[in-house]
Amino acid sequence: MIFKDPRIHPSQITPRAIVENRRQWLKTIALGSAAVGMGSWLERDAFAKTAAPREKLPAKFNEQYSTRETQTSYEDATTYNNFYEFGMDKDDPAKFADRLQTRPWTVSIEGMVKKPVTLDIDALLKLAPMEERVYRLRCVEGWSMVIPWNGYALSHLLNRVEPLGSAKYVEFISLADPKQMPGLKRPVLNWPYREGLRMDEAMNPLTLLTFGMYGELLPKQNGAPIRLIVPWKYGFKSSKSLVTIRLTEKQPLTSWSASAPREYGFYSNVNPAVSHPRWSQATERRIDGRGIFAPKIKTEPFNGYGEYVAKLYAGMDLRKFY
Repeated sequence: MIFKDPRIHPSQITPRAIVENRRQWLKTIALGSAAVGMGSWLERDAFAKTAAPREKLPAKFNEQYSTRETQTSYEDATTYNNFYEFGMDKDDPAKFADRLQTRPWTVSIEGMVKKPVTLDIDALLKLAPMEERVYRLRCVEGWSMVIPWNGYALSHLLNRVEPLGSAKYVEFISLADPKQMPGLKRPVLNWPYREGLRMDEAMNPLTLLTFGMYGELLPKQNGAPIRLIVPWKYGFKSSKSLVTIRLTEKQPLTSWSASAPREYGFYSNVNPAVSHPRWSQATERRIDGRGIFAPKIKTEPFNGYGEYVAKLYAGMDLRKFY
């Protein structure tokens, strides 16, 4: 029951529809202000709700390598992305990646191996038992997520092709097709996107060849149909939409270290003690729907995975080899 104050004239009462519209408008303004440099949360939510049906990808949970921290929502993880092949804004991948054709898809494993091979995505999916691992993902810009990824250790694939003793590095090359990827029209980088790991990093059991997230096949905006996840390094080291894996003797030139060597080194381990030239790496904000109102948390060395990977860098100056 609604009680009307007799002192208020009916003409002074704001109609319900206008009140609701105003509330929505204020919400939009507030979210927009909170998301400076972080895109529109409302737009990302809309993209998430209109996404194509998701295909399940069963995987056995890996307790040893999984964090118990609160997971980022599927909606945030799939609508707030860096994937410059589809655009510079965080919501561009969700807007434009639907044009990516993920079938047929093949990956060439080549270079300094005894058994080079080209495998289609279905063969790769069956190559080893699928695992779910809940990893932290830390971006160099200062935000982070906690995501359940589905895949298996990259070492399963590398062992299959039998690396030569002279192979010291692994290069990863992503798809670069201007017909499917509108972001390639902008010379942000020298396409295709290239990344690399040292051989012992690639063979580390944490390095995950990834086909899914949240128990489902990877969405296109998250690097479908196959990507890399290297959880102790900044997110840009985890290459998306892979088409070539090449073993080399010399350290490969990676896209970001070629474009901005002062800002992005080959190793790019999460290191709170080494600041990016334009911002600190000592803290981070988890993507949880609150934008810049999310509290800052302390960043851990190697993103919290030091017990598994710190030994790889024993004796190295990690300020020099950043």
